[in-house]
Amino acid sequence: MDPEDFPTPDVPVSSLTPDELKAQIDSGESVTILDARMGSDYEEWRIDGENVTSINIPYYEFLDDEISEDVLDKLPEDTEFTVLCAKGGASEFVAGSLIQEGYDVNHLEEGMNGWAKIYKAVEVERYDGPGTVLQYQRPSSGCLGYFVYDDGEAAVIDPLRAFTDRYLEDAEELGVELTYAIDTHIHADHISGVRNLVAAGVEGVIPEPAVDRGVTYADEMTLAEDGDTFEVGNVTIETVYTPGHTSGMTSYLIGDSLLTTGDGLFIESVARPDLEEGDDGAPEAAQQLYQTLQERVLTLPDDTLIGGAHYSDAAVPADDGTYTAPIGKLVERMDALSLDETEFVDLILSDMPPRPANYEDIIPTNLGQQEADDEEAFELELGPNNCAASQESLAGD
Repeated sequence: MDPEDFPTPDVPVSSLTPDELKAQIDSGESVTILDARMGSDYEEWRIDGENVTSINIPYYEFLDDEISEDVLDKLPEDTEFTVLCAKGGASEFVAGSLIQEGYDVNHLEEGMNGWAKIYKAVEVERYDGPGTVLQYQRPSSGCLGYFVYDDGEAAVIDPLRAFTDRYLEDAEELGVELTYAIDTHIHADHISGVRNLVAAGVEGVIPEPAVDRGVTYADEMTLAEDGDTFEVGNVTIETVYTPGHTSGMTSYLIGDSLLTTGDGLFIESVARPDLEEGDDGAPEAAQQLYQTLQERVLTLPDDTLIGGAHYSDAAVPADDGTYTAPIGKLVERMDALSLDETEFVDLILSDMPPRPANYEDIIPTNLGQQEADDEEAFELELGPNNCAASQESLAGD
């Protein structure tokens, strides 16, 4: 049976929206989740948190007329919990079956697909340059983007294709014109929204060094070289070439206050170096990353904020709720930033996590070499991003 092809339950089942579940988790409320997906899907990607208790029992365990005692023994008896699946069909059926057994249970609307549609904008309050900077946060994958606006103009950095309309709607609501859509590099974990925004009349910007990877649409874009600047109202966005994660990896310094580092440096880790040239090219890329961090990033003032394109479960948000941190603080708490080159390379290569799901299709799609419709693009990027090296080995105490 298809896990989403289930009959309507015989009893009413209360539902919870993804935004409501996120609000519960963010408030610190204890949340219990019964994840009814297959074990392999659960191990790869699930909703987690310090106040989240997660139980995995696949949906097929609930198909018999009588649920086994072994299954029921795994469930909390005196706590309300939420059942989820991939798209919401199996979870509603499972929840209905458990309600008939006397459990206090609801189900998550649209399942993990609905969870992947959450996209939150949070102001970076510590940014002290001109204009305003918002950080977009996608909790399902840890993707981060940035929206800069001032004096009637705006730019979005690292936009996601799935949220193309969101950027345009936010610009309209703020009373500004979205003038630039900027990518830091050729992403391996999600489908870029730059080309879709160009189709909507926005000027697209990609790093000039990324073109050699085989970008097919370079003539439709403004190509950013090291030192180039883009003006958004009174805000200057400066291009800073920062290779290592990829050969074209480029950061953007906003108002001399916030460096959006793409996948080069995160607040809890540094980039993995193997997604462009594979294992054979990873040592050379790791050396390049070391030189970039030491010569181009860590030479900036200590109070310069770092904002990467991702965050992981190991990341702790700042007081304003954003995943940003001053360079000086990162040097204090991340041992990897104080190593010499040989030690750094050895550490980065010693404990690489699995590569992002579907990266072999996502990269050519972002290069323009392969096509994907909106539904296919959304499905490709479901799951963890895995664009960082192992956080456990890089962070200090």
